[in-house]
Amino acid sequence: MLGTIVNAFAIIGGSLLGFFFKKGIPEKYNETVIQSLSLAVILIGILNALKAENILLLIFSLAIGSIVGELLKIEERLERLGDTIQDKLGDRFSDGKSNISKGFVNTSLIYCIGAMSIMGSLESGLSGNHETLYAKSVIDGISSIAFTSSMGIGVLFSSVTVFLYQGFITVTASFMKQFLVDSVVTDMSAVGGLLIFALGLNMLQVKRIKVGNMLPAIFIPLVLYMIKSIF
Repeated sequence: MLGTIVNAFAIIGGSLLGFFFKKGIPEKYNETVIQSLSLAVILIGILNALKAENILLLIFSLAIGSIVGELLKIEERLERLGDTIQDKLGDRFSDGKSNISKGFVNTSLIYCIGAMSIMGSLESGLSGNHETLYAKSVIDGISSIAFTSSMGIGVLFSSVTVFLYQGFITVTASFMKQFLVDSVVTDMSAVGGLLIFALGLNMLQVKRIKVGNMLPAIFIPLVLYMIKSIF
């Protein structure tokens, strides 16, 4: 869990810096920064998605995972949690322009569905190697400065989502070691890459895609491999 703890604190630290820097940055610069970050998110998503080894599995995972996500109403629950944070802290931290809920939901998804989040958590749980999560911590800490300066303090609360999500993967990894072969991890990362790409489109306001409801798709390759191995 050490890597996940460091990751969460890196986001908190970067968010606090971004919140204080935000006060001296004109709104037009914030808009340009968030657009440039959106393009970077899209590129990261494409690069990860191109690692896919089985396109049919990727399509099947997205379809089944989206149905599961819709049933669980993951995105709606995330937004409801974000709205609760907005209601509790909006008057204290909002400048009237930023949206705490939006910042929380967007960055929670960005920090949780990437290849480094999945692979780093698996490495941490399987072998106690935290190097990938340490590297992710540096990246997330720096990016959280920019995200917070553009989207507000809601980014800070994504650290809780990261802690719970990566912590869960780390703890359960040891119980699924026999199923986490390289091909499965690669397919999981590829699906995550497509979701990151979709999230980038959301940030650019090109198209509203319920990325949160697609989150279960990341784990469909693992579930299918487990079923295949058992039967």
